[in-house]
Amino acid sequence: MTRSAPVAPHMTAMHRRLLLSSPLLAAGLLAPPRAAEAAIDPARATAFIEAAGNELVAAINDPNLDLPARRERVAAILRRTVDIEGTGRFILGRYARQATPAELAEYNRLFDDIIVRNLSARFGEYRGVRFSLGRSQQRTEEDVLVNTIIERPNQPAFSLDWRVSEINGQPKVVDVIAEGTSLRLTTRSEYAAVIQRGGGRVAALLEAMRNQVAQLAAREGRG
Repeated sequence: MTRSAPVAPHMTAMHRRLLLSSPLLAAGLLAPPRAAEAAIDPARATAFIEAAGNELVAAINDPNLDLPARRERVAAILRRTVDIEGTGRFILGRYARQATPAELAEYNRLFDDIIVRNLSARFGEYRGVRFSLGRSQQRTEEDVLVNTIIERPNQPAFSLDWRVSEINGQPKVVDVIAEGTSLRLTTRSEYAAVIQRGGGRVAALLEAMRNQVAQLAAREGRG
């Protein structure tokens, strides 16, 4: 019988710390600026995050939506907000060249699922969440870091920094920084370690990602 590849212990611990039991994602994570990106104005980046955050909070707090409907609405907002395709490509890195088309297709599907579930967990799923803006910083000509404060009932407030760039003429989140940790860089390192322990096979990472999705789904089922 073929043994399933376990999720790396340090990978699980980091994701749990960031509420990415793989992250938000992480959780983590997101693609660096591409050559085709244009300069982004800090005011435009801030307005983009403010609108996305307010939309997320409105969906979570909507009294007319049950929990499954809230999860579906939040997932749709995150998919519009985050550059998930670029994120996944950056994180897989050089291993994308050795993956088969079928492996790449499964990787993209699993990564999308993990990112959405993890970032949803960062905001929480129960009514009462609040969102506010902090400082915005122009990091380079191509990206702006927008700080936000998330408040959830009966839990300490926490800070998330969203790195925003112009992707194909539209602002997108290209990294999330939680507790000083860049999710894209941490996840890239962790995924590479899983592949290396699996003999350089992308299939080893896919098995770990399947396990991760199952764990996240089970946690949501308990919620």
